Amino acid sequence: MLTFEEALARLLAGASPVHETETVATQAAAGRILAQGVRSTIDVPPLDNTSMDGYALRCADVPLAGTPLQVAQRIAAGSVGHLLAPGTAARIFTGAPLPAGADAVVMQELCAVAGDTVTVNHVPHSGEWIRRRGEDIAAGAEVLAAGTRLSAAHVGVAASVGAASLTVFRRLRVALFSTGDELAMPGEALKPGGIYNSNRYTLRALLEGAGCVVEDCGIVPDRRDATREALRRAAAGNDLILTSGGVSVGEEDHVKPAVEAEGSLDLWKIAIKPGKPLAFGTVRRGAGSAAAFIGLPGNPVSSFVTFLMLVRPFILKAQGASAVTPRAQALRADFACKGDPRREFLRARINDAGGLELFANQSSGVLTSCTWADGLIDNPPGQAVARGDMVRFLPFSELL
Repeated sequence: MLTFEEALARLLAGASPVHETETVATQAAAGRILAQGVRSTIDVPPLDNTSMDGYALRCADVPLAGTPLQVAQRIAAGSVGHLLAPGTAARIFTGAPLPAGADAVVMQELCAVAGDTVTVNHVPHSGEWIRRRGEDIAAGAEVLAAGTRLSAAHVGVAASVGAASLTVFRRLRVALFSTGDELAMPGEALKPGGIYNSNRYTLRALLEGAGCVVEDCGIVPDRRDATREALRRAAAGNDLILTSGGVSVGEEDHVKPAVEAEGSLDLWKIAIKPGKPLAFGTVRRGAGSAAAFIGLPGNPVSSFVTFLMLVRPFILKAQGASAVTPRAQALRADFACKGDPRREFLRARINDAGGLELFANQSSGVLTSCTWADGLIDNPPGQAVARGDMVRFLPFSELL
């Protein structure tokens, strides 16, 4: 049986990053992986400007609170003022460039205006409420590195330096199918012994959230010949084949032998809970190439957790991302539980006191634990947890 670390290392070693790139509009780039870094050609901000509505002035002109100054100009954002004469002030609005000669801005709440005279009821200091040229980004600086998975903030930074388009890696193409004669689609009547195929919906949403193009191949009957045919079709036009169900040791579980017949299988059992059975390998597609294959367990929580912890890093690496593993937090356990011989990923959420509560039923079939939770506690093998212990928490914000 493989440890989690061994399984992840083997998966990542088998992830071949895509090389094809495409240029997309910056406004459509969120969620994509940057293939070419972005370097600024400008300073941001381009000029010294004010971060407050108020009056731009010379500090030397206001030695005492209550000093009157003539308002000689008005500067709105998008316009440029002229040299500020001694003894005068400029009415200025947030984002507007500072006029030459001014060395501070006094917020309007500390001023009183009568006609064209402003009384400054505050002694300013040099630099007050001024944003300096280039204090955010200097011209020539790399603002986004290749391999960055672009968030809303990254897209905003690209736009702030004038990048109208970005070069990104193409999306990973993933074929998704489920196996199991007991599976029915939502909206269909359940036959005796049937269950609705929640994994198909969960995994598609997870794949699309990870930036993949998904080909939904439906439900494959529990027959080896049908499974082999589905694998061949899926391999033809996709980088990865992802299945759920059919990877245990039951007589009706045909995915493992089908993959072995159509390609190769690299691993089978992992010492984690939930998610012990997992298959990884390749499916041949001709001309010496192959699609990667990952077979997830059929239990819904096992499928969900193994995707987050193992498949997601594989996908991110295959799409060219430089950071593929989640960042954890150390949080207080407001519960107690026994350890398990396997490494556990426990569904938990943060309470109002800043500690972690554990979902009462950690069964691999209870998918509501994943909607209740804020993330997963990564608990080492054999590690009992006492109230007050600090545990390793992986928030879903790092995993979804």
